[in-house]
Amino acid sequence: MSTDASGHGPWPEGYDCVVLDTIDNTMAEAARRARDIERPTWIMAKTQTAARGRRGRKWVVPPGNLNATLIFRPEATAMEASKRSFLAANALFQALAIYVPAEKLSLKWPNDVLLSGGKVAGILLESGGQGPFVDWLSIGIGVNLRHTPEGVTDASFAPTSLAAARGDDVSPKDFLSTLADAYATQEAKLLRLGFDRIRDDWMAHAARLGEVITAHTGREDITGIFDSIDRDGNLVLITGTGPRAIPAADVFF
Repeated sequence: MSTDASGHGPWPEGYDCVVLDTIDNTMAEAARRARDIERPTWIMAKTQTAARGRRGRKWVVPPGNLNATLIFRPEATAMEASKRSFLAANALFQALAIYVPAEKLSLKWPNDVLLSGGKVAGILLESGGQGPFVDWLSIGIGVNLRHTPEGVTDASFAPTSLAAARGDDVSPKDFLSTLADAYATQEAKLLRLGFDRIRDDWMAHAARLGEVITAHTGREDITGIFDSIDRDGNLVLITGTGPRAIPAADVFF
């Protein structure tokens, strides 16, 4: 069963939306639909039976939280496509700031949104294609709207929820409309102003910028002052041996 979510708040022109009752996960569904999409399409599931996060980690999604993936054809190389994680983070910040004070929100490199220091949302990117340009890109987004997931024991940052901060619920459809509109704004900004503006907007809300943090790459732990992200989206730390650009890692405060 699918429906159009455009009746729930402003819906951006040029974007489609599909709402499904129960599927394995929205990222898998996006990959299945990749060949057939004609326009950027948001896929939302009321229930996921096999949700996942970065590096195959389990992502707990109780009913009432947001499970959604945007799939589209960005006409970008894999490197350029990967920078969309920062667009998605900016859009999530903008959407969440409609419902809670912006000063309670921050962006944690590479792909999490924090609310009062707890993880409220996560982003996952996947792409397909064999040439220099990706054939498609999917941006999976999970937001703890109603529930704080229980039984999460391996999280670096304890999960929290929007409802815990507000005291009331925001429906997934309403939030998705807000998020989709914010994301469309970010894409327009990228087209007009380039990634430098996206990066500057992201850094304006970056968690622990200018402070000492640790990046765990899987091979080593790198501790240094969080200086910036570079034009490729790498985390830049100032260490005892000089600046280090880190393309992928888990960050600890």
